Amino acid sequence: MGVKVVATNRKARHEYFILETYEAGIALQGSEIKSVRAGQISLAEAFVRVDGHQAWLEDAHIAPYEQASRYNHDPRRPRKLLLHGSEILHLWNDVRQKGVTVIPLSVYLKEGRAKVEIAVAKGKKLYDKRAEIAKRDAQREIERQLHSRE
Repeated sequence: MGVKVVATNRKARHEYFILETYEAGIALQGSEIKSVRAGQISLAEAFVRVDGHQAWLEDAHIAPYEQASRYNHDPRRPRKLLLHGSEILHLWNDVRQKGVTVIPLSVYLKEGRAKVEIAVAKGKKLYDKRAEIAKRDAQREIERQLHSRE
C-alpha cells in the first residue's frame, strides 16, 4: 500500500516559513477514521498545541460519519498526536521561542493508518509574502519565455 493524501493545509506554506517537519499518528475514534478515509477532513483553521508531555491537533474539522448515527464524534474535538517523547520535547522547546508555532501540513493514509505531517513554522510578514509572489511570477515569466523560443 502506498500513501494517499487526504487533506492539505494549502495556506500553510504561504503564511509560514517551514523550519522542520515531523510525521505523527493521530488517535481517532471509529467514526472519525471512516470520515478521514472518505476525505471529509479540513485543516483550514487547525493548529497543534504542545504541552510538556503531549501534542494535540486542535480545530481540525472531521465531518460526522453519516452511517454512525448516534455514535458519532464531535467534529472539532482535540485529537492526540502520537509522537515519540523526544520529538514532543523538541517541539515543546521550539514552541517556547517567540514567533514559532506548530501547524499541520497534511493528513494522509499510510499503510492503512492516518498520519499527519506537522511542521515547526515561523510566521511570514506581509513583505515576505509579496516577495515570494513576485519571485514566483518572475520564474513563471522566464519559463514562458523559454517555451516561446522553442
